[in-house]
Amino acid sequence: MNIKKHIPNLITLLNLFSGCIALVFAFNAKFEMAFYFVCLGIFLDFFDGFFARLFKVSSPLGLQLDSLADMVTSGVVPGLVMFQMMVSNSSSSVESYLQFFPYLAFIITLGSCYRLANFNVDTRQTDSFIGLPTPANALFILSLPLVLQNTDSLFVIELLTNQWFLLLITFLSAYMLNAEIPLFSLKIKKFSFKENALQIIFLVLSFLLLIFFQYLGIPLLILLYVLLSVVNNKVLQK
Repeated sequence: MNIKKHIPNLITLLNLFSGCIALVFAFNAKFEMAFYFVCLGIFLDFFDGFFARLFKVSSPLGLQLDSLADMVTSGVVPGLVMFQMMVSNSSSSVESYLQFFPYLAFIITLGSCYRLANFNVDTRQTDSFIGLPTPANALFILSLPLVLQNTDSLFVIELLTNQWFLLLITFLSAYMLNAEIPLFSLKIKKFSFKENALQIIFLVLSFLLLIFFQYLGIPLLILLYVLLSVVNNKVLQK
């Protein structure tokens, strides 16, 4: 029995398990724990592919299993977290049509599902991404309630408790997941600063953002990732 061929799939299932636990915490509005378990799932998601390549046991089953696990960890969980944020900031006194707004949060889940399915059949995304990867989008969404819980800024509080703003983020999230925007990969294949300058700069800036802004640094670094990719695309076109 070749045990090695089962290791990547086992790691993928642990990713799914982490996502299921994150769902439980999200249902109970324990957003910090949900965030940590999604981070664990994303960490495992990186290593299932790493070990599949290391052991040379990549398979169509592993590819499909990976997407199904990501669908929960990076698709369903962020949709539920946004739903919870909208519910907590809704009021029974608002217009009746506004009471249905929280359910629109699952547009994030629909956008994630479409992206994951498209990723499996899109041959252009081997060395880079087209559209925002679902793990990055999940981190962005799950960081929002943590930013809200840990900020003293009235401006930030006003934004993140406004249902219209949350709805705007929801639609932008679904759009960015499937936008035809090339985004650079963080994979470092050769130990050369010249060939990996963009990745290294991004990692250094991300570290600084997390140090100085803590939870607020998470959505900022995702925005930085998109901005650097757009600038890099413009440079490469010249």
